[in-house]
Parts: sequence; structure tokens; C-alpha cells
Amino acid sequence: MKLDLISLKRAIGSMEKALQITEGKFIQQDISTDEIELLKAGVIQNFEIIYELCWKFMKRWIESNVSAEVVDGVPRKELFRLAAENRLITDVDEWMEYHRARNISSHIYDHKISDEVYQISQKFSGAASQLLKNLEMRND
Repeated sequence: MKLDLISLKRAIGSMEKALQITEGKFIQQDISTDEIELLKAGVIQNFEIIYELCWKFMKRWIESNVSAEVVDGVPRKELFRLAAENRLITDVDEWMEYHRARNISSHIYDHKISDEVYQISQKFSGAASQLLKNLEMRND
């Protein structure tokens, strides 16, 4: 079954725009702390959305192309291992780092955690784009 990847493609595009705007603004000297935090929050929100879409598309692809039983109720690490076995992703540990960041992103109460999730979000953009490319190449 062919997956409709348009939602993932749009979300990744939104994240790329958010990162471009944020990085451009950070270069400016006259940006306030409130503006910085608001921009980071936008990037983190994009990260949360894309992360959720990514693992769901991994699961759907495996259900359709391998077996629905294989992914039924599996923990995230096992899902990522299956995705790596099927060449959708390359690094299970990296995706577990994104999973951990997603879990703590809903509990951001201080700047240190916010900064950490923001940094991971920047790295995640490339991994999500690569997953999209792999899904597009293997989307039967």
C-alpha cells in the first residue's frame, strides 16, 4: 500500500522554515530574550509534530511492507530497530535520543531543558528529511 507522505513533507518544510528564520534572527544584535525563547518554542513545537509523524510513518510502512503483527505493541526502540533493518533509518540510538527529547519536551520548565531540546531539534531536521527520502524511494 502506498503511503500518503504529504503531511510529513509539509511538516518538514515548516521545520526547515522555522530553523532558517530562527537562525537568521539569532544573528541580529537587537533580539530580546523573549523573542529568542518564542522562536525556540516554535522550533520545538515543529520537532514534536514531526517526531510523531516520523515514528507513525515508520510503523505504517513496516505494517504494509513487512507485517502488521511485527509492529503491534512494540516499544519505540524495537520499532526503530525494525526501521533500521528495513533501511528507513540508519542509527537506532540517534532516534532514541530524539524519542527522549520528545518525552522531555512536554515538561520544559527551564531554559536548560529548552536549550537541549532545541539543539536536538536542529539535528533532527536532517534525520527526518532522510527518513522522508527513504520512504519516498521505497513507497510502493
